Formats: sequence, structure tokens, C-alpha cells
Amino acid sequence: MLYYLIGHWSSTADAPNPFSVQAFFSSVPFRTAAAVATAFTLCVLAGRPVIGWLGRRWRERIASDSPRLQAMHRAKQDTPTMGGLLVIGGTLAAAALWADTSNAFVLLGVCVLGGLGVLGVIDDLTKLAGTRRGLSEREKLSGQVLVALGVALGLAMATRGMPEGSRPGLFGAIGSSAFGWLLVPWAVLVITATTNGVNLADGLDGLAGGCYVFPAAAVAFLNYVAGNAELAERLAVPYVPGGAELTVLLGAAIGATLGFLWFNCHPAEVFLGETGSLALGGLLGYAALVPRQELLLVVAGGVFVAEAASVLVQRYYFKATG
Repeated sequence: MLYYLIGHWSSTADAPNPFSVQAFFSSVPFRTAAAVATAFTLCVLAGRPVIGWLGRRWRERIASDSPRLQAMHRAKQDTPTMGGLLVIGGTLAAAALWADTSNAFVLLGVCVLGGLGVLGVIDDLTKLAGTRRGLSEREKLSGQVLVALGVALGLAMATRGMPEGSRPGLFGAIGSSAFGWLLVPWAVLVITATTNGVNLADGLDGLAGGCYVFPAAAVAFLNYVAGNAELAERLAVPYVPGGAELTVLLGAAIGATLGFLWFNCHPAEVFLGETGSLALGGLLGYAALVPRQELLLVVAGGVFVAEAASVLVQRYYFKATG
């Protein structure tokens, strides 16, 4: 909304001037900073009412197969959950104010955030109903793949008319060429893997949110660079026209996550839930695909990678040895 008002204000200027006040307010860095501040403020101000509303409806039930873990986490029993609704709401509200909502990359980011957020809500509600421990692995993975597939197809179409070197593609961190529609299965893999990595890290007060901010900021910076032809050439990043606008959406997600951490740090007053962890993880994976920096997540999101690898090793070891 404010983006379009600023655009209208800029259009009334006598002559385009890159150093004018209008240009400053319409720039991506300013709007990203404004989105961070807006999302953070909204989440902090709305936090108490939202936590109270969640607490009257959905509270976490601690149920572990380990008696020791059950005793350690007993104090967290009945803590309000599904706090991801606060993060998603703050992100979307700030993005609606400051981002260009007609930009294809922003729209796809909203789709992955909303789609995986809905999947997380279904998972959380299934778990809170008490009959099951959430969706089964097959059901959850199928939902993730379905959302990722839709976003991957949209991303392939959005980058279809770009020069070959400007399209997102495999091993973008080392400058490989794009590979057309083969982007789709690769994008599904990246989005699904990142979604599960963030989800698996969501186990301690402030852990997932605290670890999320840094890789999200790194990916946001690279999206800004990729969307600027001069910067992209200087830093050897593939140029993606329009990709810089995704920085504003990521800024909103970072601000909302920081606002949520105000209430999620130890001792946590609210939990992120599958609702938030799936949505934030999917957005991070998708955003890394746009500037072709998928492998950056292995470094910047090292905690999520280590967590996912640890869980996989433990699962296979348990199945092999009992």
C-alpha cells in the first residue's frame, strides 16, 4: 500500500532524480528496513493479545517417549502454541505495506509462506486434538512437496524469459548455468529440505527463530545484489531482474521473527509450532533459489543442516539396531 503511494509521489516529481527524497523512500534498502521495523513493532504490540487468544484455544502438550525428557520439559506443559500465526501475520502485513505485491517473486514467496503455514496449522491442530501426534511423515512430506511443486513451477515460469545466465539453477554459488525446467525438481528438493531443517531445529526456547535470522539476512542481501545489475556484476552473482524486491518480504519475515523472539526466548511464553517453522523454512529455501545461492544455505544455515543430519543418523541407527 505505502509502496504504491510512494510510487505515485515519485511519479509527480518534475524530473527523475536518483538522489531525491522520493527515490530514497522508494528504494529497496529503505523499504526493507521499514518492513523489518513494521513487522517487529506489529508482533511486539500484538504479541500479548495473540498469546492470550492462543492460550485459550491451543496449548502444547508435552509427550515424550523418554521419561527423562518428559521430566526436563514438564515446566513447558500447556504453553500456548501455534505462535507461527503471529509471525506469518506480521510478515504479510508489513509486506503488504512496503513491498511491490505485483512482483512475481514476492507473490511466490507469499504463496510458499501461506501454503506451508496452512499445512503447519493442519499438523498442529491434528496433534492438539490428542488422537495423533500430528500428521504422519508421509502426509506432511506430501503436503510440503505439493506446495513446493506449485512454487517451483511458478519460479520456472517467472524466470523463463530471462537470459540463460540470469535464471536460478543448480549450484548457483559456483556459477553454473541455468537448466530450464530441470529447475522444478531441484527447487522442490531445496524448499522441502530447508522446510524440514528449520522444523527439526524447533525444539528449544528461541532456537529456531534465533538461528533463522542470520541465514535469512544473508539470503536477503544476495537477493538485493542479484536484483541490481551493477552490484551483481561486481560480486559475480547472477543478475535476476526484479529479484531485489524479494528482499523486502524477507526483511518483513526477519522483523516478525525478532518480534516473536521477544516472547519466545527462555522462558518461552509461546511456541512457534509447525505453523511457523514450516512456513519460515519454506520461505528461506525459496528465497535462496532466486539468486541461485542454494549452497549458501549449507553454510549460513549450518545449524539447520546439522540438526537434520543428526536426526537422520539417529533414525536410521535406531531402525538398524532397535
